Amino acid sequence: VSNADAKDEAGMKAYTDVIPGTDLKFDVVPIPGGKFTMGSPESEKGRKPDEGPQHEVAIEPFWMGKCEVTWEEYETFAFELDKRRRSKEEKPSEWDAIADVVARPTKPYTDMSFNMGKEGRPAICMSQYGAMMYCKWLTAKTGRYYRLPTEAEWEYACRAGTKTAYSFGDDPSKLGDYDWYFDNSKEAYHKVGTKKPNPWGLYDMHGNVTEWVLDQYLADYYKQGADKPFAVP
Repeated sequence: VSNADAKDEAGMKAYTDVIPGTDLKFDVVPIPGGKFTMGSPESEKGRKPDEGPQHEVAIEPFWMGKCEVTWEEYETFAFELDKRRRSKEEKPSEWDAIADVVARPTKPYTDMSFNMGKEGRPAICMSQYGAMMYCKWLTAKTGRYYRLPTEAEWEYACRAGTKTAYSFGDDPSKLGDYDWYFDNSKEAYHKVGTKKPNPWGLYDMHGNVTEWVLDQYLADYYKQGADKPFAVP
């Protein structure tokens, strides 16, 4: 895939990846390395105790999906649709053989979209383990390494170099331009990438659905890093 490899940060570019054996495509954008203040100031409206104390974190450059993973992408993994698409005569490729042994979720007990629709919409209701296995499967299918972002990487990417409450500033009245949330969502999620992106080209970072990260939740996690800066490789 063009642009999917780089020797250094300067060479990192956005690229489009394809899930082999399907017509499913997803876009990936480069996130520059740097330092940022993780957490929210005590003066910020709506701030919760586990959002602080603030502390500095250094982040290495990485790539991140431009949009949330859709049902079409996730169910190709979860329902083994990639296996079903192969004819009986067709032998799996070297990458298929690796991907086929990745653990997949059990069949859901109901429609996990809860009648909100699936086409172009974000996949929900999987466990963190399921999300991690999807990344492992995607790595095996494409030959390119994918994983969940750490909490620090996610917040860094969400803030996109800004120091305001939102990546677009401090005015919550503009939230509807950038995301689906309580006041405009009609209690349902919506198609990914239909609002404005943040400064680094990422969509739905302030709403639509919640997103998994790699870390375990700890109520005092921020306090553990508050006494000294720490880095995320």
